[in-house]
Amino acid sequence: MCRIGCAVARVLLAGSLLALAATSPSLASYPEKPLRLMVGFPAGGASDVAARAVAEKMSRLLGQPIVVENKAGAASNIASDAVAKAAPDGYTVLFGTISLAVNPSLYRSLSYDPLKDLEAVSQVASTPFMLVTNTSTPYRSVADLVAAAKAAGDKPLHFASAGNGSGAHLFTELFAEQAGIKLQHVPYRGAAPAMADVLGGRVPITFDNMVTTLPLIQSGQLRALAISTKTRSPALPQVPTLAESGLPDYDATAWFGLFVPAGTPTDVVEKLSDAARQAAQDPDVKAKLDSLGCVAIGSTPGEFDAFFKSEVDKWAQVVKRANVQLD
Repeated sequence: MCRIGCAVARVLLAGSLLALAATSPSLASYPEKPLRLMVGFPAGGASDVAARAVAEKMSRLLGQPIVVENKAGAASNIASDAVAKAAPDGYTVLFGTISLAVNPSLYRSLSYDPLKDLEAVSQVASTPFMLVTNTSTPYRSVADLVAAAKAAGDKPLHFASAGNGSGAHLFTELFAEQAGIKLQHVPYRGAAPAMADVLGGRVPITFDNMVTTLPLIQSGQLRALAISTKTRSPALPQVPTLAESGLPDYDATAWFGLFVPAGTPTDVVEKLSDAARQAAQDPDVKAKLDSLGCVAIGSTPGEFDAFFKSEVDKWAQVVKRANVQLD
């Protein structure tokens, strides 16, 4: 009886394993169909341009098309929610940004939890923010701006941003806090109208992603006062960092990275991560990212997970001190 029972058990187990192997997305055959790369911002923006540069190379490495889908809205929450609730099979991927680290503390409630519902794959690039001013202002350095803000008294200088809780808003709040000054926030409905008013001289300063500010600086339409990262950018080596400009503890960067739904098989995550790392280091992709003012990275899932969690903690403190909350 035992031999018969054991034999039956072995047959059932073998059948189960075969069935699992037949349906598991974690086989060496992955991927077997096109992937969707969700971008939470409109086409043509910094996230979209970087996503397409990386996706093209990853597609060749993986042997399947990667379709970039722009699902813009709610500071990338719409796209993030869609990926968080997708099947954990490696075919729906999020091109995440710093917004993903800010949103948990910025919004009173989210329909997903980035730390629980998403899994880090690889940070593919980072990009500084630039503190910029209209060329008609007298500010030629951070010291000039800080002095003017301190002299303004009850009429603080205004700064533009893409909206409450946007990168421009929080980077400036961190700057004002460390500089010991007060600045008046002027939120807009997007980066484009905010920048239009800075270019038009209606608001003197803003922080913005280097991807979008670099051409405006190079064409002489904006004056760059400082860069947000600890090290200078190769794209604008003449522009000092905020740390060099009297704020030694200032260090903030925007970033781009891949996430998949929690529960995605480990070997699928590793395969995606390997492709992302190779793509980030590809000479053509690096050249494209360099032209945007980005720095190619390509990290492991573990490295990106640790970085992402540190970003969530860091920006939670900034949001709390700035007393910013969105519904």
